[in-house]
Amino acid sequence: MDLFESNPEAKFRKKVQRFAKEHVAPVAEKVEEGWFPRDILRKLGEQQLLGVAFSKSDGGHGLGWSFEIIVAEEISAISAATEMARLASGALYAAPLANFASRPQKQRFLNPVLRGEKVGALALTEPGAGSDAASIKTHAERRGRDFVLNGEKRFITNGGVADFLFVFAVTEPRKAPKSGVSALVVPRESRGVQVVKTYSLLGMRGANVVHLRFRNVRVPDENVVGGLHRGFPILLDELDRERPAVAAGMLGIARSAFESAVDYSSRRQQFGRPIKEFEGVSFKLSDMLVRLEASRLLIVKAARLLDEGKPARLEGATAKLFATESAFEIAHQALQVHGGIGYTRDLPIERYFRDARFMMIGGGTSEIMRFLIQREIYRERSRRSS
Repeated sequence: MDLFESNPEAKFRKKVQRFAKEHVAPVAEKVEEGWFPRDILRKLGEQQLLGVAFSKSDGGHGLGWSFEIIVAEEISAISAATEMARLASGALYAAPLANFASRPQKQRFLNPVLRGEKVGALALTEPGAGSDAASIKTHAERRGRDFVLNGEKRFITNGGVADFLFVFAVTEPRKAPKSGVSALVVPRESRGVQVVKTYSLLGMRGANVVHLRFRNVRVPDENVVGGLHRGFPILLDELDRERPAVAAGMLGIARSAFESAVDYSSRRQQFGRPIKEFEGVSFKLSDMLVRLEASRLLIVKAARLLDEGKPARLEGATAKLFATESAFEIAHQALQVHGGIGYTRDLPIERYFRDARFMMIGGGTSEIMRFLIQREIYRERSRRSS
């Protein structure tokens, strides 16, 4: 396993950086004000930057998760809310379909999303089932050849604008949750799908995050992905892939905050000299860089394992925990370096600070990441002892 960036990856990074500069940067403030970047998703699709990890036959780029984390970092470095929209559609929604759907399902529900023509959303979290995914209450009851879906999902990114929803629901209540859950694709225009609330967020203000309600929504049998009652392994696979990508997005925010602090400390003068010459400032930059570099290595390791077809549950949780907490600390210290002007909306540093806070909750809280990490530690110890 090579933890260094390869020449193809470095070349690809430059391509994404050009795209972000040309297309994302001009609308970053517009997204911050609540504009959903559907046009950007379409352009990303045209450049095969949606679903970059998935096969070309599915509409992706066929490059693997090591390239997916590059896209996540570079888009987020310019506009984290735009990256949330891209990630939710082109990775979180798309990954279960790319890895578990049938060819007809891919043609209908995946290909147009990866082309940027349609938008997808993953619908997992519920009012009573967040980190405890096994407590899903949304259920789908078979009625003839269809299922009838009832329940609620909340904090669903892209949920109010998506054309397709990838929904996890209980289809066999008499079985344990891990063997009674199925994955279904629900077209947004289906009768009975309702947006109950659109959330106003502290950060990621341009993200579309909603509470959904399903009332007697008819879902055809052919919309079940991966087989009936086989949704839980799909859910776990999605989460394992989501965490390194989320961490990479936070790395992008942190990098922008760090670069802003470097630039500002070089030109801001106090007591007749640049503030970078004061150790109280320059040592903050040293600590930021250490966190950035460590985060990158953890993220790349998890992505490399996924590309090799190996388990990455521990590595993904480790990367997400460290990178998300580091991103917030970096943004916090970068704002401190900027002083009073950093607390105003004249500079983007306050946006970095607000945006960086989100993913210590979203995608699995820091507390849940610590739980997963310690569980894997003891599982590995048990395997070695047996």
